[in-house]
Amino acid sequence: MPAVRDYEAEPCHSITGEVGVGYREAVARLTPGLVLAVDGPLAVDWEAVTAGIRDALAARDITAKQIDMREHSAPWQDILALTASAVLEDDPDFAPLSRAGLADFFTQLPEPQAAGDTVTVVFGPGAALVSYDLLWYADLPKRYAEARITGGRGYNLGQPAGTGAGTTRRLFYIDWPVLDRHRDTLVTDVDLWLDAQEPETPAWLDGPALREALADLAGRPFRTRPTFNTTSWGGHWAQEQLGFNREAANTALGYELIAPESGILVGTPDGPRVEVPLQALVALHPEEILGEGVHATFGTSFPIRFDYLDTAGGGNLSVHCHPQSDYMRRVFGWPYTQHETYYMMLGGPGREVFLGLRQDADLAAFRREADRAVHDDVPLGIERYVQTFPADPHQLFLIPGGTPHGSGEGNVVLEISATPYLYSLRFYDWLRKDGEGKRRPVHVGHAFENLDPDRSGEAVARELVQKPRTLRSGDGWREDVIGRLPEMFFEVRRLELAPDTVADDDTDHRFHVINVVEGDGILLETSGGHRCLLAYAETLTVPASVGAYRVRALGAGPVRYVKALVR
Repeated sequence: MPAVRDYEAEPCHSITGEVGVGYREAVARLTPGLVLAVDGPLAVDWEAVTAGIRDALAARDITAKQIDMREHSAPWQDILALTASAVLEDDPDFAPLSRAGLADFFTQLPEPQAAGDTVTVVFGPGAALVSYDLLWYADLPKRYAEARITGGRGYNLGQPAGTGAGTTRRLFYIDWPVLDRHRDTLVTDVDLWLDAQEPETPAWLDGPALREALADLAGRPFRTRPTFNTTSWGGHWAQEQLGFNREAANTALGYELIAPESGILVGTPDGPRVEVPLQALVALHPEEILGEGVHATFGTSFPIRFDYLDTAGGGNLSVHCHPQSDYMRRVFGWPYTQHETYYMMLGGPGREVFLGLRQDADLAAFRREADRAVHDDVPLGIERYVQTFPADPHQLFLIPGGTPHGSGEGNVVLEISATPYLYSLRFYDWLRKDGEGKRRPVHVGHAFENLDPDRSGEAVARELVQKPRTLRSGDGWREDVIGRLPEMFFEVRRLELAPDTVADDDTDHRFHVINVVEGDGILLETSGGHRCLLAYAETLTVPASVGAYRVRALGAGPVRYVKALVR
């Protein structure tokens, strides 16, 4: 029986390929006369990367001629026109997901000419659009780009210096979709994958080793690398319980598994490692990860996310809703909407969750008060309009699009939800200010356009606060459905295991995502021979290709874990 362990903040998956470090070995295959394309997102420290390549080549007495793709961008006004939308033209916070291609950001691509005595290095976003001999991809997780933009140090894709600060609006809804689609087309062809988190001494994998690692991950359970962000309402549970980001102001948002941002660490636990985007894995092996039926419905979009909302020692979340399905497609451009659930990891007496409208809610008065809060800083008595429920530990709350909701202070919520995560349409945010003393955005117009008046009164408790229904059971274990609605494409189940009990399961051609919500942990063993130890609060993705697997409870006490799957 494996020993119980604590939460692991940097899970690493061992691979057979060797992870290289630094530029000297990376350039070993480069010879004079080659054109090397080094593509990657804008947030990469391109000056450090290109200096590293240049100096490593110089050490071999090879000259590097460099061509910066950023200098060939289309005029900024043309890019703004290309990505403009009449639907949300003046919206300060949201934009429809861009459908533009990266090639559209250039008026004319450079035409590098190979020279017999030099290596021509074409670098920056879009480098793979030119003619090349070898292709590298320098990657940087999205959290770095967001930090630079919010810190006032970053620009948007195609934006020249001197044109103002970059915005998260463009970053989230234009830059990232464009760059992600471009990257996903390159994974099958890349000759070297460079992890640019340490740009002066990067870790890297050659292309065959990268693809071998991704093929291996597509057939076994894996964890993505968790990250926690700080916000004005954040608490301290993750710092105190999980030992995460102890130096930070708080650990409000814990990204356990959010496909557009999550990465997977591969390499050796004590040696060099490379972080590869989960989305690149799904793009390369969609049916193995998602299952044939899920792939047919969602394409290469991994449709379920797991994340934490930590208000233990913090404040109330805003009261908000998410778009209804038609609005999400028509206005924001997502093919499916942000249905959510709240699973209460931590709550208790005096703690509450806001959910659904009161039966007697006057919606016209609600709108007037919400507008006054925004424009006149008048507090809104939110409980005159929105119900509250006790935040009992292990209760699941279902939150379909259009339902007003929010977690109160003193809770830890495990959000088990559809993947869209950037569309919290706020009715009220307690007149709260961010770290810079500015009011956080409130989206009263969007919120009321999506408010579902039918999510009110007794129907909220009956339909959205469900009692567990036993699905199957065995000797010492039971599997319950704890959340299922016809309009939500996924459901949430919970398994309870007595100490040292074993429960058999099967993906049945659709992926599972599981998280240990009580107890010391579990040992998951697949029919293919993979063994995964999962500790309290950790999240594991079980690809559809895994098929049959077995779960054993670890530790001296009972264990509970939740499981989400597409219905």
